[in-house]
Amino acid sequence: MFRKLAISATAALALTSGAAHAAGGAGYVENYAFSFEGPFGTFDQNQLQRGLQVYTEICSGCHGLQYVPIRTLADEGGIGWTEEEVLEYIDQNFIEVYDPDLQDWRAATPNDNFPVNDGVGAPDLSLMAKARTGFSGPYGLGINPLINGIGGPEYIASLLTHYTGEEVEQYGAILYENETMEGGLISMAPPLWEDAVEYADGTPATVDQMAQDVAAFLMWTAEPHMMARKQMGFLAVIILGIFSVLLYLTNKRLWAPVKAAAKRGTQAAE
Repeated sequence: MFRKLAISATAALALTSGAAHAAGGAGYVENYAFSFEGPFGTFDQNQLQRGLQVYTEICSGCHGLQYVPIRTLADEGGIGWTEEEVLEYIDQNFIEVYDPDLQDWRAATPNDNFPVNDGVGAPDLSLMAKARTGFSGPYGLGINPLINGIGGPEYIASLLTHYTGEEVEQYGAILYENETMEGGLISMAPPLWEDAVEYADGTPATVDQMAQDVAAFLMWTAEPHMMARKQMGFLAVIILGIFSVLLYLTNKRLWAPVKAAAKRGTQAAE
């Protein structure tokens, strides 16, 4: 009976695992080694700055970051900029926002959010790294996410680097084959090419490098306080550990007289 139950459970687990990948719909997702992953991982500020450059020079033409305040570029734990560098960034890129009070566009200030950009129907990227799942299944177990994380940045980087170069026309629209995209087709043309940007730090601007950089930056926009959260969690673990030791010692001290009295009573009875 137990053997049949074990076989049935194994078969159900296998079917569930297959269903998880099929339901997820995503194709190939590469497991990149991002610096911020893991309990002690931290953002690479140089990578975040390169990612912002890729977003500004390439992605911002179609995608916005409407939920990200521009001032957070100078926050602690962010990309490592000063307030002066944030102002310079606004001026150099002529960033404007629509002011409903003025009913007109005006120059952005650090207190404004990045502009909305939905003119071509492209999704906003503010929370995209948290909205996409690179690793999944089996359902209910969370094995892959436990080992590899949710995989949002990996999904973004894989999507940007796994175009096949083939095009398909459907209903008058051109779609592009992509090994990561659900269904294998995407309406966005390949946005990256070799040396599409010129990095200030001299890093070679390969497609793979730019994809990882912008994916890391979008992880920061989705969770800008990740480092503070990890530090708080680490501190909480230390405090709970100290409390556990104190509770153990207190328990030993409180029960020591009781145990000694019980031992003396046992010896007297003997």
